[in-house]
Amino acid sequence: MKFNEMQYTRPDIEQVKQKFADLTKRMENATSGEEQWQIHQEYYELNDHVMTQAVIAEIRHDVDMTDEFYEKENDFWNDTNPILANISVEYKKQLLHSKFRPYLEEKIGKVAFKNMELAEQSVAEKILPLMQEENKLQDEYNKLLATAKIDWKGEILNLSLMNPYLNSSDPEVRKEAWKKYSAFYEENSEALDDIYDKLVKNRTKQGEEMGHKNYLPLGYARMQRNNYGPADLKSFREQVKNDFVPFAEKLHDIRRKRLGLSRLHFEDEGVYFTNGNPAPIGTPEQILEAGRKMYNELSPETAEFMNFMCDNDLFDVLGRKTKKTGGYMTYLPDYKSPFIFANFNGSSSDADVITHECGHAFQGFVVRNELVREVQDITMETAETHSMAMEFFTDPWMKLFFGDRAKDYSDMHFEDSCVFIPYGTMVDEFQHIAYENPGLTPKDRNGVWHDLERQYKPHLDYSGNPYYEGGAFWQNKHHIYDCPLYYIDYCIAGTDALQYKVWMDKDYKAAWNSYLELCKLSASDFFDSMITRVGLNNPFEDGCLRNVVKQLEQTMGI
Repeated sequence: MKFNEMQYTRPDIEQVKQKFADLTKRMENATSGEEQWQIHQEYYELNDHVMTQAVIAEIRHDVDMTDEFYEKENDFWNDTNPILANISVEYKKQLLHSKFRPYLEEKIGKVAFKNMELAEQSVAEKILPLMQEENKLQDEYNKLLATAKIDWKGEILNLSLMNPYLNSSDPEVRKEAWKKYSAFYEENSEALDDIYDKLVKNRTKQGEEMGHKNYLPLGYARMQRNNYGPADLKSFREQVKNDFVPFAEKLHDIRRKRLGLSRLHFEDEGVYFTNGNPAPIGTPEQILEAGRKMYNELSPETAEFMNFMCDNDLFDVLGRKTKKTGGYMTYLPDYKSPFIFANFNGSSSDADVITHECGHAFQGFVVRNELVREVQDITMETAETHSMAMEFFTDPWMKLFFGDRAKDYSDMHFEDSCVFIPYGTMVDEFQHIAYENPGLTPKDRNGVWHDLERQYKPHLDYSGNPYYEGGAFWQNKHHIYDCPLYYIDYCIAGTDALQYKVWMDKDYKAAWNSYLELCKLSASDFFDSMITRVGLNNPFEDGCLRNVVKQLEQTMGI
């Protein structure tokens, strides 16, 4: 079914609560594991329908954040989603503590039960008002960004539409674009600081109410970190600093020389060639058609997926002035349909949507008929492995998108994938410090960011921009506001993707078969087990990044 044909109806929350209560009672009174399993399948149907309506409302709100009807629906879901999370946890407690648990574990798996334990630690009725307030604060932040109006040579642009000018081949254009772009953040810095300060304090209060010293244990539970914890991530961050930052700095210097610069200024961070970054050729419609051709040639599985997506209009990718910034893949359970939201802006990131977000969507499509919904409930480091690895698997088809500049794009994408890992890891350490020290002032937080930049990106030069020089660049990253503790998952996944890059350069078919197996495994096993099962090294094991760097440097001859 096409997306515009999908009907939206706001659920009657009281009826939904009653249905959950009935299921919970029946589960409690069940006399066998088989009876509980049958009831649980009714839960799937109910939850799928409610979540489908929530996702439709989210998408239609995000494509136009000034739409009054869906703005009201968004407010409804901001209040309702925490309630639904809580009643879902209350229901799942019957499975978690069932005397028939061994039977149920055979049906839905041990990973599912570990995730239920984490869910039980993630929400409680006493923190629902705080969760609702958190949603409203995030909305306030997103609306502030979505309604940005930047005067660019007489045309009013939003933040997403400024991207081509921020990375222009003309240094003077870049300089002026960054001046206007950062001016928006500087002019709104007080509001941005205030929102983040409230978010940190809100999340800290939630953590305390759940019995923790701060937000971090609650945040880890909400991220479903079901087989690694803070010590593992701290060790990974040390690997990045010791083994990967020196490699990334070499890549920055190679680019500096390629650009003919004596120093790499922050305005040059996103530029890779003197004649400008490669941009996709053709209209958005032609880019989507190129994606269809690519996936039809890559494999039978990707062909079926992309034809389904295109035939059912499951993309909204045109950049519009009142559209939410950023991009994502989401899923509509009732229709077994992935959906991709993005903001095309004429830059290479348009093609990245067809690789990265389609990597997410492809995996969701592969397991769309899985009866056990918990197997579809993948953790984020696994989800991002699907997407970031797909960026490399699609590399042989980049000529469809970039024509004669396909190699330039491939080189740029490889370098960008590598230098991202220190930045993404820095975002994670910044968030850990912020939540370990919720009393930090805005100035203190800027100081933390400034110090971390010296560790993770020592080449950075913000001269001429006092706002960023003072440590405020972190305000550009919406994940810090919207998705606490998420960003490190990209770095773990990036390590996996680079392993696939090394592998596919030697044996593409074997690497692809491994990737397809990983997609099909979904969340049937824990992350570390799945990664080793498909032939990759666990990123948390000391030496993993060192080995990746060694192989990449050998290939590059540096």
